[in-house]
Amino acid sequence: MTMIPSEQDIHAYVDGRLDGERRAAVERYLAQNPDRAAEVQAWQRDAQRLRAVFGGTQAWADNPALHPSAIRQRQRQRQMQWRSLAAAMVLCLGVGGLGGWQARGMRMESAAAPMADAMAAYRLVATDATARPDVVPRNDDEMQAWLDERFQRATRLPDLSSAGFRAVGGRLFATDQGPAAMVLYRDAAGHAISFYVRPPGPRNRLLPAGQRMENGLMAQYWSGPGYNYAMVSRADGPARQVVARALRQAI
Repeated sequence: MTMIPSEQDIHAYVDGRLDGERRAAVERYLAQNPDRAAEVQAWQRDAQRLRAVFGGTQAWADNPALHPSAIRQRQRQRQMQWRSLAAAMVLCLGVGGLGGWQARGMRMESAAAPMADAMAAYRLVATDATARPDVVPRNDDEMQAWLDERFQRATRLPDLSSAGFRAVGGRLFATDQGPAAMVLYRDAAGHAISFYVRPPGPRNRLLPAGQRMENGLMAQYWSGPGYNYAMVSRADGPARQVVARALRQAI
């Protein structure tokens, strides 16, 4: 049975301050609880936005109230207050009104663009110098073994060495569809390409091959046996052509 991590561990995980077995325990819990995983993923996006707005962590040190964990704590307290109020109103309205309040609380399925999570993962890891990978491989075989251990039927990692790119790290994510993994490639000039894989979810939503741009990034995606894939790069750099060549060989 998976233990429920403490709120302190959850917040430390979001902020990248959790290592080793405690981090692995949080990831196992999130993989088995998709609703909680979606909330944590939203917190990770909020933390990224705060870093962009305040230019790093100095503003948090100067004003602890601006730290993402403090903001999340206030949000959670407000949510608990609203839930208590809603529960009281349900009791007052009686059984006849219960269905309406339940309908209000139902979470509608989001109509997110294809592989939006892959682009969010790229922004988090490839553009943030403070983001740490879960694994730093010594060679490509070690990186492949790390991925195989978690996604047994996934396609093999693309070999981008002829274009000067090598795998420099891997990181796990929790998504609404299940556990996901991203492998980051870089070349000598620092250009980045990510390879992202996740299951299609309980509704088996496999994707036709396609691509889209968002905020200067290009995601090129496809599906293979049992998984959805995406490779993400800057839309205006040389990495985009490298990805296109790799996909012609892979799909």
